[in-house]
Order: sequence, then C-alpha cells, then structure tokens
Amino acid sequence: MAGEGESAAAAAAAAAAFDAAEKTRGKCAALCFATMAIVVGLPLWWKTTETYRASLPYSEIAGLDTLQFQLTVPISVVFAPGVLSEVKKRKLPFRRLQEAEIALNAKTGVSTRYDLSYRRAIPQEEMILARASLHDADAGLQPAQETPAGSLTIYVVPPTSHLLPQGVKMYLGQRRSTILRAPQGVEDVLAAVDASVQEVVRAMSFTPESVAEALADRVPIGQPGAEWKRPFKSSLGYEITFSLLNPDPKSHNVHWDIEGAVRRYVKPFLHKLSSVAEFSVDSQILYYAVLGVTPRFDAASSSYRLSIHSLPHVINPVEARLGSSAASLYPVVNFLLYVPERLHSPLYIQDKEGAAVPTNAFHSPRWGGIMVYNVEPETDNETSLPRRVDVDMLAVMEVFLAQLRLLLGISPGPLPEASLLANPGAEGLTDWELDRLLWARAVENVATVSTTLTSLAQLLDKIGNIVIKDDVASEVYRAVDAVQEALRELEQGHLASAFRASKAAVTSSERAFFDPSLLHLLYFPDDQKFAIYIPLFLPMAVPIVLSLVKIFRESRQSRKEQLKVD
Repeated sequence: MAGEGESAAAAAAAAAAFDAAEKTRGKCAALCFATMAIVVGLPLWWKTTETYRASLPYSEIAGLDTLQFQLTVPISVVFAPGVLSEVKKRKLPFRRLQEAEIALNAKTGVSTRYDLSYRRAIPQEEMILARASLHDADAGLQPAQETPAGSLTIYVVPPTSHLLPQGVKMYLGQRRSTILRAPQGVEDVLAAVDASVQEVVRAMSFTPESVAEALADRVPIGQPGAEWKRPFKSSLGYEITFSLLNPDPKSHNVHWDIEGAVRRYVKPFLHKLSSVAEFSVDSQILYYAVLGVTPRFDAASSSYRLSIHSLPHVINPVEARLGSSAASLYPVVNFLLYVPERLHSPLYIQDKEGAAVPTNAFHSPRWGGIMVYNVEPETDNETSLPRRVDVDMLAVMEVFLAQLRLLLGISPGPLPEASLLANPGAEGLTDWELDRLLWARAVENVATVSTTLTSLAQLLDKIGNIVIKDDVASEVYRAVDAVQEALRELEQGHLASAFRASKAAVTSSERAFFDPSLLHLLYFPDDQKFAIYIPLFLPMAVPIVLSLVKIFRESRQSRKEQLKVD
C-alpha cells in the first residue's frame, strides 16, 4: 500500500509539473505571438499600407508666396557729334542708375531700375547717323550696336540734324533703338535728355500700368469689370481659327484665299512671336450661320445697322457652331468674317455716336474678333444667283492682325509728343513691341507659378493620403529652380533668358499640378483603411489579447498569493 501511495504521489507531482510546463509554454507562445504581432506585424502592415510621399521644397514654395520683382532695363544713351561740347565729351563715358518703386500690395512688390550708360558714338555709328534717310539709319544702327532683348539704345543727334523730319522730336525705330533730337538752346543738355529718356522708356518698355495688369490675378485692378478688358492670359500655346460665315449660300458664292493670306500676312507675324508661344492656325466655312441679332434698317442711308449695344448678343449663337474651343488644350482665338445675307445688305456696325465703324469690325476681349464684309451692290446685268464674291484678303487681314495684336496685349506705351513710329515691316511687329510683351509675360508667368505651387503645397499638406511620386516632386523642384532663375535674370536685365526660365517654370508647375497621380480619390483615407483591415486582423487579435489578459491576471494572482505567504 505504501508503494502504491508513493506511486500516486509521484504521478500527481509529475502531472502538476507537466501542467506547469504546459502553462509556461502557453504563456511563452502567447507572448511570442503578441510580440511578433506588435513588433513585426504592426509596423510591417503600417509601412506597406502607408502613402508614399516624396519630399517637396515647402520652405522655398512658402517664400514664393511673397514676390518681390526687380526689373532692370539696360539703356545706352549715345551722343552724336555736335551734341555736347568738348568739355562735356571728356566726361564720357559714365553710368548712372535710376530706381523707382511700383506700389501694389503686401505680398507683391515691383521695383524698377534703369541702368543708364552714356557714351559718344563710335565712327561707324557717326557715319550711319550722318545719312539723310531715316529708314537707312534705322536699319544700319542695329548691326552697328547689337542690343539684347529688353535693352534700349537712344541716339541723340544735334538740333540741326536733317535725319529727323521737321517738327519730329524722336523716332522710335523698328529694332530697339530711338533717334532723339537734342533740345536747342538748353544749357544742361544731359538733364533735358534724361527727361526725354523717361518718355522713351515708357513708350518702348514696360510701364507701371502694364506690370500691374500682368499681376492682376494677385493684385486686383480695382475697376469693376476691368478683368474682362484684359488680353488673353499667358499660355504656352494658342489656336487661331479663321471662320467664314455665309448665311445665304443661295445668293452668295463666297471665295476667300485663306491659305495664301495666312502664308503672306499671318505666318510672318506668328514667326516673330514664336519665342512667346506656340501657334496653330486653321480655317473653316460655315453655311447658314446667322447672327443672333436682327439688324435695324436705316432709311437715311438705305442700309442695315448693328448697334454697339447689340454686339454682345451676336457671338453666342455663332460660337455654338464653331466647335474648336472644346477640342483644344490651348486658348482659342476666333476670327469671323461675316458676309451678310442678301436681305440684310449692306450691313454696318454702329458706334456709340451712331456713326458707322470705319473697319466695320469689333473684337471681344479674350475671345476674338468679327468683321462684316459687305458685297458690292448688284448691277442690272447680274440676274443669276448665286453671285460670285471674291474677298479682298488684304483688307480683311489688316483688320484681323490689328485685332490679334490687341488680343495678345501687343501695343506701344504712351507715345511722346512729336514722335514718329517706324513701320513694323512685313512681320507687323517691332522688336521693342515684342520686348514689351515679354516683360509682361515673364512677370505674369512668375506670378502664375507662384500661385500654382502655393496651391499645390497647401493641397498636399491638407490631404495627407495623396501619393507624391518622385517624378511629381522632380517637376516641383524644377519649377521652383526655374522661377527663382527667372527672378534673378529679371534683376540682371536679361529679358530673353528670364522669359525662357519663366516658361519652363510654368511647364513644370502645370505638369506637377495636373499629374493624374494626385487624384486623392484613388486612395483610401486612414479611417477607411482601418475599416478594411480590422475584419482581417480581429480574428487573430482576439485570442492573442485574451491570452495576454489571462497571463496578466494569473501573474497578478500569483503575486498576491506570494505576498500572503511572505
């Protein structure tokens, strides 16, 4: 019996030891599972489900929110023989800076600096200025003194010079030069010339008004509806569409040589603007396209009239048939040539005073222009219909090119009194007019990039689950570098390189802003991510949590019992 008792006790002890080992093993297993889930599983899940966001230059973008432009215009004043006395000549050459501030608002400031250099004419320039032909002198001065974009050269000739016509104070050349007549009977010639230089700069370079207009998106102009008077916004490209509207093809068989007209008149002009943007030109003929307004018959002139108040209602019905704006990535510039129907011929556009507009055309800002082309009156010998109508494309293109200049914002500044403008030639655009456009577009591009990058940074900072790929971040970095380069080049007076940098900044910023990967709806917010994964993790997490709770309770109970024993 004693042996059986000892065997039973040994068996009970072995069983108790086995149970204790199993409990310890279970506790270790539970702790291992919990440790693996917390230390390895949870970080791994968090890392594999997080949104990838490449780093962005947030501090540089925040700095672009406040723009301070420094616009420098290099100006060379060249004195021809006979303008200054020998005593004055010995003081040449010298340089001088003139600075001014254009007050806008707290976040946008513009300071202008005119880098004036005074010198005497070189022998080659003296020979050119001695010519009698103003056109030859203007053409010869450009190769004699090559001037980069944005700079100006002012040649001061004696008061008795026959180069300028009688009564003309200055001649604004075709390139970047001006011929200025020195004032007669003035003791301080330099002071008088400086006063004229300011007039030249306002006419041939940027003005406070043009800079403020370029920054209208950041600085309100202040006049109600003034934004609708502005030209087309700066863009990387434009699509120009010429449309012939023939509402009465049964009466008029209209022929227009649009291909030849574009080749002769439009292409040279657009080639001059090739550095500004890309241009595409197309044409179309629309039949039975009528205006949305019925013209009024004027018995005194036996003609029909369209008043200026009814012109806004003319565009809408026609625009629905053009069909080019929806398919274009760039702004569309529309030019419509309207041949009135036989019932409403002749048709004239009436101004505010009731008189007929000389060009018989009008333009709508940021849209295009419309010209009414009247058909010659019928003669007694003409009885067959439709009549053949050959459009005078020279007269039409003169109007359309003038409208295109206004729509793109190409216009000289306030012209000085007694000034003479050079003929722009076949290109229809002088170099300094192109520079005026580049100044405005460079400033506008920089402001646009600043707004785009600031909006993008705010969006990405607000919505943290948007993926930021490396190529998007690269475009942002390129845009920031390019816009900073544009600001530096503007400060140094390098207009051409500043504009190229501003275009590159616009391209990169738009690529980053409109990248498809930034569509935040393609990714789950954090609450949805937890809602998806919790049903998967909960069956595994419940046993682990219950085991940990049980282990904690047993450990707590054992500590209490140990305290009682002690």
